[in-house]
Amino acid sequence: MTQIMWTVPAAGIAAVLLAIYLARDVLSRDRGSEQMREVAGMILEGAVAFMKRQYRTIGMLAVVAALLLGVLLALLAQTDLNGDKIIEQAERLELGWRTAVAFLVGALASAVAGIIGMYISVKSNLRCAAAATRSLRGAVQVALRGGAVSGFLIVALSLLGVTGIFYAFGGAQKPSLAPFLIVGFGFGASFVALFSQLGGGIYTKAADMGADLVGKVEAGIPEDDPRNAAVIADLVGDNVGDCAGRGADLFESTAAENIGAMILGVAIYAVTNKVEWVLFPLVVRAFGLIATGVGVLSVRGSDKEDPMMSLNKGYFLAVILAVAGMALATNVMLGEGWVWYFLAGVVGIATSVAFVLITQYYTEYRYRPVKEIVRASRTGPATNAVSGVAVGFESTLSTAIVIGLALLLSFVLGGQADLPGLEGGKVSLFGLDVSTKAGLFGTAVATMGMLMTAAYILAMDTFGPITDNANGIIEMSGNPASARHVTDRLDAVGNTTKALTKGYAVGSAGLAAFLLFAAYLEDVEKITGVAFDAVNLAKVEVFVGGLLGVALVFLFSSLAIRAVGRAASGVIEEVRRQFRERPGIMQGTERPDFARCVDITTRAGLREMLAPGLVAVLMPVIVGVALKAEAVGAFLMVGTIGGILLATVLNNAGGAWDNAKKFIESGAMKGDDGQVVRKGTPIHAAAVVGDTIGDPFKDTAGPSLHVLVKLLSTITLVLAPIFV
Repeated sequence: MTQIMWTVPAAGIAAVLLAIYLARDVLSRDRGSEQMREVAGMILEGAVAFMKRQYRTIGMLAVVAALLLGVLLALLAQTDLNGDKIIEQAERLELGWRTAVAFLVGALASAVAGIIGMYISVKSNLRCAAAATRSLRGAVQVALRGGAVSGFLIVALSLLGVTGIFYAFGGAQKPSLAPFLIVGFGFGASFVALFSQLGGGIYTKAADMGADLVGKVEAGIPEDDPRNAAVIADLVGDNVGDCAGRGADLFESTAAENIGAMILGVAIYAVTNKVEWVLFPLVVRAFGLIATGVGVLSVRGSDKEDPMMSLNKGYFLAVILAVAGMALATNVMLGEGWVWYFLAGVVGIATSVAFVLITQYYTEYRYRPVKEIVRASRTGPATNAVSGVAVGFESTLSTAIVIGLALLLSFVLGGQADLPGLEGGKVSLFGLDVSTKAGLFGTAVATMGMLMTAAYILAMDTFGPITDNANGIIEMSGNPASARHVTDRLDAVGNTTKALTKGYAVGSAGLAAFLLFAAYLEDVEKITGVAFDAVNLAKVEVFVGGLLGVALVFLFSSLAIRAVGRAASGVIEEVRRQFRERPGIMQGTERPDFARCVDITTRAGLREMLAPGLVAVLMPVIVGVALKAEAVGAFLMVGTIGGILLATVLNNAGGAWDNAKKFIESGAMKGDDGQVVRKGTPIHAAAVVGDTIGDPFKDTAGPSLHVLVKLLSTITLVLAPIFV
C-alpha cells in the first residue's frame, strides 16, 4: 500500500481531536443569565425529544430495509465475486450479508453524524447569545466554532468510516472488489439522511410557518416573541432540520461520492496494477480536512468587520490550501499524468467557489434578485410570490452552466493523461482525443476537489441555526436592544450561510450525479462482463424509465411540501386557540403552552416523512425489477437532472424570499413617501407571506432533493446485481 495513506487516519483522528478542542472551547464560555438558560433548556428538551423519537423510527425502518436488501441480493444477485464465470449461491449469500452489514454501518454512522450536529448546535446557541451581549467578535467565534465541531466530526466520521469498511471488506487483498462490496455503506447513509432531512424539514417549517403567520401577520407581534406558543418549536426546528438533517445529508454525500470515485479508480487499477488509483479519493479528502482546519482556526471576527467577510476570508484560505493539497496528492499518487488530474481537481475546487458566489448573488439583499422581490412586495403578496418563483427559475441556468462546464473540463483534462493500455475507447471533444476511462476519473477527481472544503461549508451551515437560536434566546429573555442588534446581524449572515450550503450541496450533487451514474455503468459492466457505456432513450422501456425518474422528483417534492402544509395547519390552529382561550398570553400575564406545539410538530414530522421517503426508496426498485438495468440507467440519469434543477429553484427562491423579508425588517426599505417601511405594514405582510411560501421550498423539499438524487444513485448501485 502507498505510504501516503497514513495521512487518511492521521487527518481523520486530528479532525476529531480538533472538534473536541473546539467543543470544549465553546462549552467553557459564559452561559448568560438565568432567563437565557431557561429558554435554551426548553430548546434542548424539545430537540432531544424529537431526535429520540425520529431516530427510533428511522432505526426500525433501516433494520427492515437491511434485511430486505440482504435477502434480495442473496436470492437474485447475478454477481460473480470470485471471477470463475459461475454464479454460485454461496457468492449470492456473501454479497447479501456483506451489503446488509455495510448498509447498517452506514446508517448508524449517518445517524450519529446527524445527532452530533444537532446536539452541538443546541449547546452553542446559548453561548453565542451570551457572547452577543458583550461583542460581535465573540459571538462570531462561538457560532463558527460551534458549527465547526459538527463539520469536522461529520466529515471525519465519513472518511474514517469508508476507509475502515474498505479494509474490513478485503480492500488490502482485493482492492478491485472491495469498492463494489461497500456501496451498501453509501446506501445506508443515504437512507437515514433522507428520512432525517425529511422529518427535520417538515418539523422546522411547520413550526416556522405557524409562528410567522399567526404571530407576525395576525397578532402583529415580533419574531421570537415569548407570547407566541410556537416560538420554541420554531427554534427547536432550526436544529433538527438545518443541523441534524444537513449533517446527515453531507455525511452521505461525502461517503457515497467517495465510494463512487473509488469504483471508477478500479478501471485504471485493472490496467496499471497501482492501488493508488483506488485510494486516491481517500487521501485527497484527508488533505481537504487539513485545509479546512486551518481555515476555521484563522477566523477571529471583528466588531468593525462584516461577519460575512470574516467567514469568507477563512473559506478562501481553506480553498488555497485545498489546491496545494490537491497538487501534492495527485503528484505523489497518479503518475506522470498527474498535472492533468491536478487541473481537473482545481476545476472541482473552483466549482465549489462558483456555487458559493452564485448562491450569494441570488439570495443576498445586496443584489438584484432580492431587491426585485422587495420592490414587488409594494403591490402585495401575489406579486411578491410571482417574483420569487421567477428568481428561482432564473437561477437554474447558471447552475446548469457551471455543472456542465465543470464536467466537460474535468473530463477533457483527465482524458489527456497518458495511461497506456487503458481500454474503453476515445471520444473527440473541443478538437481533442479524450480517453473515456481516464476522462471519467477526471470527473471523479473534480468531485473530490469540490468535497475538500465540505467541513468548512458545513460549519457555515450550522452557523445559521446557532445564530438564529441565539437571536430567539436574546428576544425571549428580555435582553437590551444592543444585544438584539448583534444577533440580528448574525442572523442575517446565517440566512446567507445556510443558503450557501444548499447551493454547495446542489453543485456537489451535480458532479456526484455524473460520477455515480458512471459508477453504475461500471458496476453493470463488471456484473455482466459486457460493455455497458450508453443508455438508449429510443428504446421504449428506457424512455419510460427516464420519464418515471423525473416524475418521482416532482411527486416527492409535492408530498414533502404538502406534508409541511398539513403539519403547519395543526400548529396554526393551536396558536390561535391559545390566543383565543387565554387572553392573558397577549397581555403578558400568562405563559403559553410551548410544549403543546412542540408535541404537535414532533408527531407531524414523524408521520408525514414516511410517504415521500418510502416512495423515493421503492420506486427505483420497482422500475429496476420490471424494466431492467438500462431503464434504471435512464431513471437515474433523467431523474437526477430534474432533481438538481428543481432543487435549485426551491432553494434559491426560498432563500431570496427570506432575505427580502429580512431586508424590510432591517429598516432599509423606504416607501413612496420616503418613510421607512415598518413591521406590520402591508408591504411587510406581503414579504412575510412570500417568506412563508419559501419555507417548505428551501428547508424541506429542496434539501431533501439533494439526498434523493444521491439515494437514487446508491440504491441503483447496490441493487444492480438484481437489475441485470
